[in-house]
Amino acid sequence: MREAGLDAQFILIRSPMPSEVERVVEFADLSLNTEISVIRLLARHASKRDKIHQVLLMIELGDLREGILPSDVEPMVAEVMGLRGVKLIGVGTNLACFGGVRPTEASMQELSAMAGHLQQRYGINFELVSGGNSANYQWFVSTPDVGLVNHLRIGEALLLGCDTLTRERIPGLYPDAFTLVAEVIELKTKLSQPYGEIAQDAFGRVPVFEGKGNMQRAIPALGRQGVDGSAIEPRIEADVLGASSDHLILDVSGLGL
Repeated sequence: MREAGLDAQFILIRSPMPSEVERVVEFADLSLNTEISVIRLLARHASKRDKIHQVLLMIELGDLREGILPSDVEPMVAEVMGLRGVKLIGVGTNLACFGGVRPTEASMQELSAMAGHLQQRYGINFELVSGGNSANYQWFVSTPDVGLVNHLRIGEALLLGCDTLTRERIPGLYPDAFTLVAEVIELKTKLSQPYGEIAQDAFGRVPVFEGKGNMQRAIPALGRQGVDGSAIEPRIEADVLGASSDHLILDVSGLGL
């Protein structure tokens, strides 16, 4: 993207792997961090390149994915501020990912309060207070006061057009902005139910299928390693029956092929 002339700030929106810190410093302007050992590595490699890598500290507020415990934030801030090669530009949090914890007025106020305290305690001004991701949509459109939150990491809501807490369409956006195209590698009439002794499938579950007699089944070269079959809706007259890692099974009887 840089070679193509895209003039933008590049953010790594997860904690860097220790093994990739050199590439992170080379390609990303900013990364989200929770481990001081990783930040030390970023500082070392940035200093070698005469660069300043920007760091945003992620704080745990209940979702239990990544995040520094609130009681540990102050000593982390103090050490990061003393490292050459990195610049602390703010704090943030992540909700509604692993634990499904909804961003609320209370949690956003807590983040703002912590950011304000840290700025006052260490005499710094945060460029970013990152309140969360697409799950913050409902909070953002309803809150009377965003506090110090001035940044959201919005991706899914823009691209897929839905509120990630409810999967309902966001007014003015579209849930079908992308068309996924795959080649059909088999088209045959087969029974609607597997036959033989049924055990577990490739994913450790015992599948159950509705008996519909014979049906025309198409197999595009696409599977779970590329897409969640339950999250796509065919543009043709077809039903998604399921998928293995690299085979998507469709009922295309209605097409009359």
